[in-house]
Order: sequence, then structure tokens, then C-alpha cells
Amino acid sequence: MLKRFGLRMFKNRREAGKKLAAQLLRFQGESPVVVALPRGGVVVGYEVAASLGAPLDVVLVRKLGAPGQPALGIGAVCDGDHPESVLNEEVLGMLQVPEDYLQRAIEVELEEIRRRQAMYRQGHPAVPVEGRTVIVVDDGIATGGSVRAAVRGLRRRNPKRLVLAVPVAPPETVQALRGEVDELVCLSTPFFFCAVGEFYEDFRQTTDEEVVELLERARRAIGEASAARKVKPD
Repeated sequence: MLKRFGLRMFKNRREAGKKLAAQLLRFQGESPVVVALPRGGVVVGYEVAASLGAPLDVVLVRKLGAPGQPALGIGAVCDGDHPESVLNEEVLGMLQVPEDYLQRAIEVELEEIRRRQAMYRQGHPAVPVEGRTVIVVDDGIATGGSVRAAVRGLRRRNPKRLVLAVPVAPPETVQALRGEVDELVCLSTPFFFCAVGEFYEDFRQTTDEEVVELLERARRAIGEASAARKVKPD
């Protein structure tokens, strides 16, 4: 059906990452940092980081579920020294969510974020982003709540430039997010959009083990490149 409508398709996240990287090569001279949203965004982000010769890190965002309806998002919270919460005020007002419930939900999700940080980074510190060009990558965006929390959290870490880059997102979401970043790169903005997975032939779930492996592989590549520069003859 998607092909019939002429919508852009990606074989898998790796292919999407390579295609996205081709549109981001102009940032290579700025020594960028690629920051991806786990889990699927890390696969896309790894290909971008590899193409740009950039370090790869993660930014963790957790959805805040409504009372008795955990699948209904009332907002999202992002990691960082000063965690950033983005709340859906319309839903909060409609459901009359108590303030104490909201604070407890935020604390629960921040605890999960800290657990995942430890698991993904394996004792390595976060890659510094202050004063640098930061490229935020995901495998696609639907409503944009999680990405909005991520870029706002990263903005508080004082990057020089904040770029949001994704393979696919609906046009209204792209338009709504443009004001959150310095630049937004999206390969495809199909009018008919239900879910990100529609635009991939293979959208199988990325595992935590894959995230850890890709982050470690990216760290090794940066370390090897740095060592090669040091021994390069004059």
C-alpha cells in the first residue's frame, strides 16, 4: 500500500542511517556529536556517527503514563543534570491528574532512566556536548513528544548548534519541531502517516544488547582514529 502511494521506504534502520548520513556530511567539519534515542534510534545514529567520524552517545526519554491508563501519554521526561519534563497540558487538564501523581511518575521514570544510562554506557561518561554541534537522531517521529523532551534537555547542556535528524516524520510534526532546534533534517514527510514502522520493511525491535554493542563499537572507532592521528608522521 505504501509503495502504491509512492511513499519512501527504508529496508531497515541501517539503510535509513546511511541515507540520513549522506544529508549530514556538511557538518563533518564541525566535529559533531551524534546523540541517539534508544533503542531503534541508536542503530540509525551509529551509521550517521560512523559516516561523520563522530562520537555516539544516547539521550534517554521516558513517557509519563496517565493514571490507570499507562499507554496514554501525559508527557515525557528526559535525562540530564537538570531533567527536562515536557507535559501535555491539555490531557493533564482533561484528566485532572493530581500533582502528587505527576511528581511520583516523574521520579519513577527518572529512576528507570538512570538504570538504563548505567546499562548502556557501561561505566563510560557521557560525551560532552557543550559548545559543540549536536545531531539528535531517531529512527522516526510520530507525535514528537519524546523528541521534544530530548532536544529541550540537550539545549540546557549548552551546545553550539542543535540539529534534529530523522528518516521519516509527518509534515505537521516536522513543522511543530522546527522551533525547538537550529536545524531539522527529515528525509521523508509523508502525508499518510500512522506509525514509524510503516516506512520500514524490517522494523524489528532493537535489543538493549545491540545498543550496548553499537555504543562500544563507536567508542572503539573514535579511539582508533585518535590513536592513528597521534602516530601520523609529519
